[in-house]
Amino acid sequence: MPKGETKRRPRTRAALLQAALETFAEHGFRAAAIEQICERAGYTRGAFYSNFSSKEELFLALFDAHSDRIVRRMTELVDSIATEDLTVQSLVEVLCEVEPAERDWYLVTTEFTLHAIRDPQAAWVLARHDARLRAELARALTDHLARAGRTLTADPDDVARLLIAIREGGLAQSYVEPEQLPPGRLEQRFLEPLLTALTTDARTP
Repeated sequence: MPKGETKRRPRTRAALLQAALETFAEHGFRAAAIEQICERAGYTRGAFYSNFSSKEELFLALFDAHSDRIVRRMTELVDSIATEDLTVQSLVEVLCEVEPAERDWYLVTTEFTLHAIRDPQAAWVLARHDARLRAELARALTDHLARAGRTLTADPDDVARLLIAIREGGLAQSYVEPEQLPPGRLEQRFLEPLLTALTTDARTP
């Protein structure tokens, strides 16, 4: 493979991912055509198929990139808090952060989840990527709570599932009624007592 092509590949892949996110959010995962993604990104079908074998693979690449960015952002924000100031409340504030661009991702991932529920093979693959996200979230949450002097009393993977369910359910209601329930508001009300109930003081003998 020519050196120039090797250097261009990450740029091409990034452009296709961004174009896919915008196209999926605008037209829906099932309705979006590969040609529309390529046109938006400014690349050919050949460039698409040299990076992805299908729309499903493209979505899963988006899923992993989004998961990595969310966990990395959470870790950066928590790490910026001095240990003596880190509490369950301050951790919850980080967990409840919702960026404006999250709405597009919510539209895309919700539709793909419905697609996976109908398609056993897609469900199996999505579950593998979900598990990877939960493992990263559970590890980060356990580490951050330890810094705050708290230890989980429930299985970390189950807690990660619960946090994801609360976030996704809260966002669904917020995007339907954004003025009555701004994104993140529901989590802010209930995550602190929930995490407090699911942890114990690690400093208690």
